[in-house]
Amino acid sequence: MEMDPRQSQWLPPVAFEPAPAPAPAPPPRRTGIKRLVTPIFFGLLAVLKWGKALLLLLPKAKLLTTSASMLVSVAAYALIWGWRFAVGFVALLFLHELGHYIQLRREGVRPSGMVFIPFLGAAVGARSLGGSALAEARVGLAGPILGSLATAALLPIAAATDDDFWRALAFTGFFLNLFNLLPVVPLDGGRAMAAMAPWMWFVGFGAIVVLVILWPNPILILIALLGGYETYRRWRKRKQGEDGNEDYYRVKPAHRLLVAGVYVGLIVALVLGMDATHIERTLSDV
Repeated sequence: MEMDPRQSQWLPPVAFEPAPAPAPAPPPRRTGIKRLVTPIFFGLLAVLKWGKALLLLLPKAKLLTTSASMLVSVAAYALIWGWRFAVGFVALLFLHELGHYIQLRREGVRPSGMVFIPFLGAAVGARSLGGSALAEARVGLAGPILGSLATAALLPIAAATDDDFWRALAFTGFFLNLFNLLPVVPLDGGRAMAAMAPWMWFVGFGAIVVLVILWPNPILILIALLGGYETYRRWRKRKQGEDGNEDYYRVKPAHRLLVAGVYVGLIVALVLGMDATHIERTLSDV
């Protein structure tokens, strides 16, 4: 059957379809050496670019750790006492530990940093306490000395404002420093006893055990455990001296008497401070 040429003019034109493009060639595969060297190369470039900045930031890590732990402690204490009292209490803790920090530097020891632990206080890390029992006593007493002076600075404020808030904060500060003078390691009083009378560690440990029996709480239990272990360890090594140094516990009588005077003087001053800031409460105040 033949089609009329005139009818073919009404047929739609056939769409033009271009030939398909050839598929792209696959990228060349890197050999095992190239796959290993390339990330190492770019890693070295990153180290060269950012390594210097990281080294400059490392000394600031201690400050960041101290600041962060202080904020955590403030938040924890604020749950019990409120923000205002929590800030004041943590500030007194900081000044107490600052006394240890300053004295460590004076003894030629480079502290590793200051860390605050909620409901346990704070601590300054150090590999050594000065190389002798006398240096250890100076480091131990430096905290209560500066902490007591900082707390005493609140007394004029309390007198001028007649505000029980400042009296309560001062009372807590005096009690904090007095408690740390208990003659048991690792408390500050135990450090002082290393130069005065190491046998007093047993008296201090016995006092902690009595406190645990009368007022059991996790903090006293932890101190009792640490105190018992440290008393046993140090008494056993006492004749050999700290870290093998036989002269560690050899302290001149004059120096021993000076440490005892500072220790007893601190206790008397702190007891008087607590008495001056004690707030009497009656049933009508409750």
